[in-house]
Amino acid sequence: MSKINIALDGPAAAGKSTIAKLLASKLSMIYVDTGAMYRAITYYYLQENGSTETNFYDLVNRVSIHLKYDKEKGQRVILNDQDVTDYLRENDVTNHVSFVASQEPVRTFLVERQQLMAKEKGIVMDGRDIGTTVLPDADFKFYMIASVEERAKRRQIDNEARGIESNIETLKDEIKARDEFDMNRDISPLKKAEDAITIDTTGLSIEEVTQKILGYVV
Repeated sequence: MSKINIALDGPAAAGKSTIAKLLASKLSMIYVDTGAMYRAITYYYLQENGSTETNFYDLVNRVSIHLKYDKEKGQRVILNDQDVTDYLRENDVTNHVSFVASQEPVRTFLVERQQLMAKEKGIVMDGRDIGTTVLPDADFKFYMIASVEERAKRRQIDNEARGIESNIETLKDEIKARDEFDMNRDISPLKKAEDAITIDTTGLSIEEVTQKILGYVV
């Protein structure tokens, strides 16, 4: 099979990252988690005591970010020469990432890097604006959705695995609020690309979703 790029978009906890990793593994492609890149900058923003008054042009000029692939640990995010991967799913980062990701300097900074990563193709990339902004010419585009209840349960399971306490009702409210923010932001809002295929992951196993997508690609 010739080299292709695959774009996966969708709201929080729809299963994008999990499925994208599996697809990349099964197709011998490179996985790029753009959400982790935005989380890394959000982590830096919080470390710098960021606020609504933060100068994001200055902030991104002080940031160096790249992805490193570890055979045992998988994709690692390196921020200013520090591996920050293990901090990126903390509640504070999750609660601020939509705001930071909505800032034009941040999006410009990361979109340029993401497009460069995909230039030679062979990439599976997931996020919220991959099919519409980052890789509008991707060979395959998928828009993954799931009910709020399902997504909240998945986020709670992920949090528990990381030792992070969370309440299911609070998670539902946070997910709804994040959907609203992401879908209505001025820059690269979350929306389905016109030529994207919708995949509803509600009630489906990881393997079932993966096989469904592979049915289109292979």
